[in-house]
Amino acid sequence: MSLVRRCSRTACGRPAVATLTYVYADSTAVLGPLATYAEPHCYDLCAEHSERLTAPRGWEVVRLSDGSAPSRPSGDDLEALANAVREAARPQDRAAEAGGGGKGGPGGGNETRRGHLRVLRSPDS
Repeated sequence: MSLVRRCSRTACGRPAVATLTYVYADSTAVLGPLATYAEPHCYDLCAEHSERLTAPRGWEVVRLSDGSAPSRPSGDDLEALANAVREAARPQDRAAEAGGGGKGGPGGGNETRRGHLRVLRSPDS
């Protein structure tokens, strides 16, 4: 007996990554993360078959995402990371000219610069 669950589609031997369940009363097909154990009325699908899944006419497909799976970084995330690295690599004197200043800078003394990090003081103090 294999420990890896396989796709339920005929002639497909790829490992299963998602579980498909039908809710007949609501005419809905629910595709979610791989169930913890095999259910008799559920279907395990591989990545290819889960992506290409379609439902009968008049039915709705609900795709549940796995919250524990890491999401792929977006273009904005990568751009923000690149900007942070650029700023960290900038020499201190050029950073002060660009408005990144230390004490007494544009923030009116409310921020202190330590390396590439800024410490903002609360208005109360």
